Amino acid sequence: MLKKQEQRLRRHKRLRARISGSMEKPRLCVFRSAKHIQAQLIDDAAGKTLVSAGDQEMKAHKAKEGMGKKTSSAFEVGKLLAKKALEKKIERVVFDRGGYKYQGRVRALADGAREAGLKF
Repeated sequence: MLKKQEQRLRRHKRLRARISGSMEKPRLCVFRSAKHIQAQLIDDAAGKTLVSAGDQEMKAHKAKEGMGKKTSSAFEVGKLLAKKALEKKIERVVFDRGGYKYQGRVRALADGAREAGLKF
């Protein structure tokens, strides 16, 4: 029986076989740990990170109504990432959920990025 981490890495490998980022449409890659969440826009052709954001660089976690502290901070990370991306004239991205289920904090990050102006 595979461990959770090994299962996630297998799912991520399957996703990465189909998803690739470019300069015009970079890959929005999500990493989620037990306490924190990070996201970055990656140009796979050049192998460079264009923009990154994480909840550790934000001063305070703002809890919104109906969301937990970690979920609301993930939403704010999505908005912060989108703001940085729009400053670099990046509007369209390919979403890479990193093998995680599209729920909870991963979904909140994606919703925050969409609300701030990124198009998936």
